[in-house]
Amino acid sequence: MSVWKRIGNLFAKPAPPMTEKSMLALAPGDICEVSLVSYEVTGRVGNRGRNAVVLTLQDGSRISYLLVEERETLQYQWYQPIDGRLDDPTEVPSQMELDGTEYFLDEEYGGYVSVVGKTPFLQGGEQHVWQYQSDDGKLLRIEWQNGRFMLYEGVKVISADVKVIRAN
Repeated sequence: MSVWKRIGNLFAKPAPPMTEKSMLALAPGDICEVSLVSYEVTGRVGNRGRNAVVLTLQDGSRISYLLVEERETLQYQWYQPIDGRLDDPTEVPSQMELDGTEYFLDEEYGGYVSVVGKTPFLQGGEQHVWQYQSDDGKLLRIEWQNGRFMLYEGVKVISADVKVIRAN
C-alpha cells in the first residue's frame, strides 16, 4: 500500500455502522428465528396502510406465517394454514366455532397489499381480513383476495421469541 493511500485512509470518514434490519423490513431470502427455530423468508405480503406484513416462513417442507404489525410496539402473531371454505365475503360471521373452540370477531379491515415471493396470493391488490380470538387466546385469521379465501389458526408470540438472524 502506498504512502498516499495510507495518509488518505487516516483522513477518510469511517463507514456508517450497519443498522439491524427490522422484522417489518424482511424480504425473501432473509433468515429469522421464531421460538428458537430458524426459518427462511420465502414471501411477503405488505399492508402499508396498517404498517403490517405477513411473512411466509419455511423450515424444510413446513410453511408457516408470521404477522408483524407495528402499533405502539411490534406485535407478532404466528399462524398455520387450515382447511376450510367460505362462499361469500359478505357472509363471514362474527362468531365461529372450529374444532370445539369458539372464536369471536376481534377486528375486520381491508386495504391494498403488495406481494413479493411465494405467498398464498399470486399478486397484490385489495385484500379483506377478519381476525378472531377465542377466550383462551387462540387466533383465527381469514383473508379474502381476488375471489379466494385463506384460513389460518394461530397464537400470539412475544417479541423476545422473534429475531432477525441474517438480512440481505
